[in-house]
Amino acid sequence: MDFSLSVEEREVRDWVRTFVQRDLMPREQEVLRRERAGQPGLTADELRELQLKAKESGFWGVQTPEEYGGMGLSAVMTALLEAELGRTFVPFRFGGAADNILYYANDEQKERYLLPTISGERKSCFAITEPGAGSDAKAIRTSARKDGTDWVINGEKTFITGGNEADFVMVFAITDPEKGANGGVTCFLVDRDAGWKSEYIDTMGEWGPASLVFEDVRVPETQILGELGHGFDLAMQWIGAGRYLLPARAIGSCERLISMAIEHANTRETFGQKIAERQAIQWMIADSGTELEALRWLVLHAAWQVDQKLDSRHAQSMAKLYGGVKANEIVDRVLQIHGGMGYTRELPVERWYRELRLLRIYEGTDEIQRRTIARNLLKGHVKVGGTLG
Repeated sequence: MDFSLSVEEREVRDWVRTFVQRDLMPREQEVLRRERAGQPGLTADELRELQLKAKESGFWGVQTPEEYGGMGLSAVMTALLEAELGRTFVPFRFGGAADNILYYANDEQKERYLLPTISGERKSCFAITEPGAGSDAKAIRTSARKDGTDWVINGEKTFITGGNEADFVMVFAITDPEKGANGGVTCFLVDRDAGWKSEYIDTMGEWGPASLVFEDVRVPETQILGELGHGFDLAMQWIGAGRYLLPARAIGSCERLISMAIEHANTRETFGQKIAERQAIQWMIADSGTELEALRWLVLHAAWQVDQKLDSRHAQSMAKLYGGVKANEIVDRVLQIHGGMGYTRELPVERWYRELRLLRIYEGTDEIQRRTIARNLLKGHVKVGGTLG
């Protein structure tokens, strides 16, 4: 059993690490200043400039298939990349990506939506969550009624990532109330100029989701993505495609946070002693380091299953659950080690504290992950200790 990285994996990781240290970390104080002033940490132009700079070195569309101009990286390599990006809170992401379900578009739709999204000319958002349908996606109420050759959409979506910036939405609506999620949900590609509206939702973090409102929004039948009635299957593919990438980014955040805690513990003195000599601090560092390594292998194992075309849902749920819980415990310890300064906005610890809290909620809450894991074990879908076959 070989746990070492390949030459290619090391090269990709090291380039991203250098990019983060050279081009992103120097922006951190300005990002904090802007966020304190209620401004975006990076403007759209600055993000685009950084993305194009990365593109010059070939980093564009990291998981986008090569035939569409992307790198086509494996899941393991993408997880390594996300961990490196997680070392900073500067809100950067590589360009050249499109939602996985957009590849189900027909040729005309690919020309209008997929290719412009990959190139960065268009921005999309994925809309299934509703005020009364969060974890229970089958409970959606947004409807689409057939009227001649058109469909008329009515309903509300909430907590939609990118909903304020998107110029088109992949929206899921009930097209057959009797069938519901079992053949009665359809995905529509809807341009903003068709009439839907978005409104910013203020949160405790710097992430700004949106609520989307559809009032008699009319779209032609040609705007159906995939097949009529098969939208719920598409939605589950979108949700499950990259769940491992969320705790992957938390790996980098925790590495940076633990490093900050170690440095502070080795320099801060109380009662004539470095606090690193206090057993309470030592145990916080020990537990955090151990949990970080456990998280790393849970994430990489889930990514490996994705690459092997195995059913990775159980492994991804375990990585997501453990990552959310432990990342929050780690950042809490790091804040505690820093004392009052950790609670201020002079250091980025409280910034990470708020950001990492979201990891336990979005794209499947802790409770949903536990439900999934327990169901798989209790019903025998996964065997205890069956990871190695």
